[in-house]
Amino acid sequence: MKNGEKKQRVLFLCTGNSCRSQMAEGWLRHLADDRFDVSSAGTQPVGLNPGAVEAMQELRIDISGHRSKHLQEFLNQRFDHVITVCDRAKESCPLFPGASSTLHWSFDDPASAQGPPEARRAVFRRVRDEIAERIRRFIRDGA
Repeated sequence: MKNGEKKQRVLFLCTGNSCRSQMAEGWLRHLADDRFDVSSAGTQPVGLNPGAVEAMQELRIDISGHRSKHLQEFLNQRFDHVITVCDRAKESCPLFPGASSTLHWSFDDPASAQGPPEARRAVFRRVRDEIAERIRRFIRDGA
């Protein structure tokens, strides 16, 4: 970041703030260094999902210190970008008048994956990688 430039503020939203928004927050912090002030929240937070922590840790990105936060914590704050990462959050997302962009990126919910543990881990990895690609495009295209 150049001297005098203000960090862009990004808020990732999903329903539970347990998987997708947490991974998006972790990816943006990891890939963009200090260019962004990034947060995540949920419309109905349920706690950090261990599967999300494990999937990110496989790539040496530590989100274990994140906490699940309610959207209410951020309602009076200004963001440059508000990004919903699940359809239910998009439907219930309040307006953020100061946001220069409101984006919607729909990802499958890895927390709802069924089957044996390895099959569930594979879903977490796939969603993690899809989020990473979207974050890379977001950074590359100038946010």
